Amino acid sequence: MKIRISSIAWFLLFVFSLAPLGQAQETERKVFMKDLPAPVQATVKEVSKGAKLRGLAMETENGKTYYEAELLVKGHSKDVTIDPDGKIVTVEEQVPLASVPAGAKAEILKQAGKSKILLVESITENNVIVAYEAHVKTAGKMSEIKVDPNGNPVK
Repeated sequence: MKIRISSIAWFLLFVFSLAPLGQAQETERKVFMKDLPAPVQATVKEVSKGAKLRGLAMETENGKTYYEAELLVKGHSKDVTIDPDGKIVTVEEQVPLASVPAGAKAEILKQAGKSKILLVESITENNVIVAYEAHVKTAGKMSEIKVDPNGNPVK
């Protein structure tokens, strides 16, 4: 008995075989403290003082490995990204919209329009806030608005 595969089946087989090639160069997986390099462990211990450590992750972006500590600090979220040498790369920390500089707040409100602003995070690099990111919900769909401290849109 011969089995015939239709041209549609061949096409689908071909498309699905290519799927891994089009995936983003980013991966993330949960890890435990014991899995972290010693310098990263030291940094995690330092940044989590007075906070609840909710989780750890290892992520690879464009071939580079980073570690993320997810924290709960006085009722708000704080995510710290750390390089393998233990250096803090970025800090994303939930902040009240009222604490956002006027220009950034105005642009967030303008872009959000009638959407519901769920939370706002400051994004810090090298101890300087470089952006604010608002998580908004419109008609059941989630999206983000990202602006610099002056209110200029950030990609």
